[in-house]
Amino acid sequence: MTPKLSTLDHLVLTVTNVDETIAFYGKVLGMMPEKFEPVDGSVRWALSFGSQKINLHPSGGEFEPKAACVMPGSADLCFLSDVPVADWQAHLSACNVAIEDGPVRRTGATGPIMSIYLRDPDGNLLEISNHH
Repeated sequence: MTPKLSTLDHLVLTVTNVDETIAFYGKVLGMMPEKFEPVDGSVRWALSFGSQKINLHPSGGEFEPKAACVMPGSADLCFLSDVPVADWQAHLSACNVAIEDGPVRRTGATGPIMSIYLRDPDGNLLEISNHH
């Protein structure tokens, strides 16, 4: 029998500017910065939301081990929210963040979703979605 995975614990974003990334994801998406010190004694930053986190690696100073081809702006992430997409549109407008596409119907991991798309400071594509 093939073993099965149960959930995603974290993912890593390589970013141009950690402080700018923390400010954007905090103000625009409500994520909380989390400073942590792994067993190697380094100081690292993550963004926490729900029961997940995004670890941040500074471009050119990535932590080992790392992906084979790290590059700021290469991620495409979809986040689910219970807040209606229309409320997100108003919030993003108030934050002067452009919506690149949407609202548009898509198919998520668990079924139909309604999505809007935006970009973070590094150009990563972010999708904010509601179950639909």
